[in-house]
Amino acid sequence: MATTRSAHTVWSGDLKQGSGEVTFDSSGIGTQPVTWASRAEEPGGRTSPEELIAAAHSSCFSMALSNGLGSAGTPPARLSTQAEVTFQPGTGITGIHLTVEGEVPGADEAAFTAAAEEAKANCPVSQALSGTTITLTAKLS
Repeated sequence: MATTRSAHTVWSGDLKQGSGEVTFDSSGIGTQPVTWASRAEEPGGRTSPEELIAAAHSSCFSMALSNGLGSAGTPPARLSTQAEVTFQPGTGITGIHLTVEGEVPGADEAAFTAAAEEAKANCPVSQALSGTTITLTAKLS
């Protein structure tokens, strides 16, 4: 069964001086402030589209990797995934780097890396972002 999730943003003012609030409608986890400065300079306690993409990608990748490892008979005890989304004003998103460290009883480094590469290629968020260069560093704890 397909699912749909939603969020909305209310923005006031021009790009550089204005500000907005992103509300997570489906989960109800709240509202977060967003500004051009939080996107192109320092976060200053506000989020950005790139941080939201990083959150989506790190969680989707972790789920896909967990599934792949479990299907191979080596379910992970723990995965820790970081996604770094690079944004260049005037150009856009220039790349995403995933770093994953896993505690996976019964898996060796080669099997873990292969499963991580498979998850990177096939998680739904990676597929949605296929126009962006996605790199990966994977290692066992």
